[in-house]
Amino acid sequence: MEEGGYESVLCVKPEVHVYRIPPRATNRGYRASEWQLDQPSWSGRLRITAKGQVAYIKLEDRTSGELFAQAPVDQFPGTAVESVTDSSRYFVIRIEDGNGRRAFIGIGFGDRGDAFDFNVALQDHFKWVKQQCEFAKQAQNPDQGPKLDLSFKEGQTIKLNIAWASWPLRGNPGHSRRTGWDEHLGLARRKLTFNEQQLCAR
Repeated sequence: MEEGGYESVLCVKPEVHVYRIPPRATNRGYRASEWQLDQPSWSGRLRITAKGQVAYIKLEDRTSGELFAQAPVDQFPGTAVESVTDSSRYFVIRIEDGNGRRAFIGIGFGDRGDAFDFNVALQDHFKWVKQQCEFAKQAQNPDQGPKLDLSFKEGQTIKLNIAWASWPLRGNPGHSRRTGWDEHLGLARRKLTFNEQQLCAR
């Protein structure tokens, strides 16, 4: 995917733990209980940023901000980020060093709310990516959208009802004058006759 020049921050969490994970022998999924959770390999800060359509999970030193590792994510859910099967607080991410080398590591949050925010930040970003792709397709093919036909069909007519609350009398305000046909104009709904139109024009 193409990357834009502007980088935005989607999520920041002050504490995340990193774990070495054993190779996955089967397709049953990763299990955090196999990671020695009481002995994380590294702890620090997590930031999720976005540049164009790609999101980046960045693991940084809490104090200096020095980058420990990052995982580019171009699709979610996908192989770049996977949830474990036995907890909502742990994930497996695919980190890259920029030279083509990749590795899978486990990350975990002490607070369940932090894990929820991490998940939602990625979901919201890729919902936005999907919307942008749909807008781009519509802009390239504007004639493919449904059209609203407002034309009259042959023999089709419409009926208009005009409500008259009162008939304005010419002359001085407050001067009450009633004529023989004024009483008829008090009807809630009526059609003007040809003669009445002539009277109005006078």
